[in-house]
Amino acid sequence: MIVRKLRLQRGWSQEQLATLSGLSVRTVQRIERGQTPGLESLKALASVFEVELSQLQGNSDMNDTTQPQDNTTFGVTREEKEAMEYVQNLKGFYGHLLSYVVVISALFVINLMSDPDYIWAKWPMLGWGIGLALHGVRLFKLPTLLGPEWERRQIEKRLGRKL
Repeated sequence: MIVRKLRLQRGWSQEQLATLSGLSVRTVQRIERGQTPGLESLKALASVFEVELSQLQGNSDMNDTTQPQDNTTFGVTREEKEAMEYVQNLKGFYGHLLSYVVVISALFVINLMSDPDYIWAKWPMLGWGIGLALHGVRLFKLPTLLGPEWERRQIEKRLGRKL
């Protein structure tokens, strides 16, 4: 997480960081996902970010810290970690949505070209659409029909308490 934070602070892509550090893009991706990097990789990253090697090594335990950070410490706060995870999940949702639109459009074109009398492309559209909708509900934390608020009301009702 610390590498991702430092990279984002500088506005670099993973490809740019890989080029600057001499590492592969795959190595940068693995390090950002939490895999422990080797000493040579850490040295290359410390050099590129112009930080001490110990700051990159010692911050693996600081990923969940909620203490304010000063200029010499580059730990990732819990809020920053949650924000980065949300953005990654949002990026995944947009990718899911884009692939849905492209593939379903292609299926409808194929369907209309091959057999315009029977629209079979509606079935994959429906199935995949349900999955996409559930992905959106989970990501955006939309209220669910039987969510926590409903549970609370049912408990209060069962106990005979006024709401």
